[in-house]
Amino acid sequence: MAKPFASSADLSEKRQSLEVLADGVYALTAEGDPNVGAIEGEDFLVCFEALATPVAARAWLARLREHTGKPVRYLVLSHYHAVRVLGASAFGADVIVAHEKTRELIAERGEQDWASEYARMPRLFKEPGSIPGLTWPTATFSDRFTIDLGGGRGDLVLQYCGRGHTEGDLVAWLPERRVLFAGDLVESQAALYTGDAFHRDWASATLDRVASFGAETLVGGRGAVARGKDGVAAAIGQTRDFLTVMLREAGAADSLKEAFARTHRALAPRYGSWPIFEHCLPFNVSRLWDELHGIERPRVWTAERDRQVWNELQS
Repeated sequence: MAKPFASSADLSEKRQSLEVLADGVYALTAEGDPNVGAIEGEDFLVCFEALATPVAARAWLARLREHTGKPVRYLVLSHYHAVRVLGASAFGADVIVAHEKTRELIAERGEQDWASEYARMPRLFKEPGSIPGLTWPTATFSDRFTIDLGGGRGDLVLQYCGRGHTEGDLVAWLPERRVLFAGDLVESQAALYTGDAFHRDWASATLDRVASFGAETLVGGRGAVARGKDGVAAAIGQTRDFLTVMLREAGAADSLKEAFARTHRALAPRYGSWPIFEHCLPFNVSRLWDELHGIERPRVWTAERDRQVWNELQS
């Protein structure tokens, strides 16, 4: 029997948990759905990630308003994927910040990514008609962007760590609290999506730079909040291991079909029961196969290409 396409059959609502990580620092997790966060400044908020639609984002903001009524001054987008950015209009942010490569990717492939992700993960797109269009950053940077939180709260540092999950991933670092919002550069007890990735960079220098912050609390793109130095190291280690196994198995294969079979067989015992594993792996291996065979930049995913790859590898 053919497996349902991507996450199209995953229609059950996930239980959301709002966690207070430190005074004025919040994370919303949801059993493997995309995580979001917020950091209080003296008289404003910085929100991290925007979810897939304004309706979904407003539900998150309603939870946040149980703790703080401060206005959103900054909305930070870790990368360009639709489920992370298309809810931006709900925040009313003065400034939408992203890496300069993220803005380029929105221009290059934002429309196609929107259609692709909607078909892959329809449940996340609550009331898709509420999306006014593509989300465009109003401030971009190449290496580092620092937000003074005021009132003795220190700085929030937005940092580019190198190519990884996409060309333009950033992290948000609170040095005063040792809290890192890592976006999809790190997952904690959730499978990786690498369909737009640079696997070799990500598994080496990029994750080395993420680890160098010395975070004691880490919010990944999906999954549980990692707590304590050991918990953070485990989340980074899980991410690195997933990538390393993919590189090893696909690199030893003679065809794309064999690469998928080898990679699935090697990863499934540890990761197969984790959120979105079966959904992601065909797209992951397809991108990695391209990368190993000289296609430097990820090809654009369209709804049509998604189905072709799925039917070839996962059906």
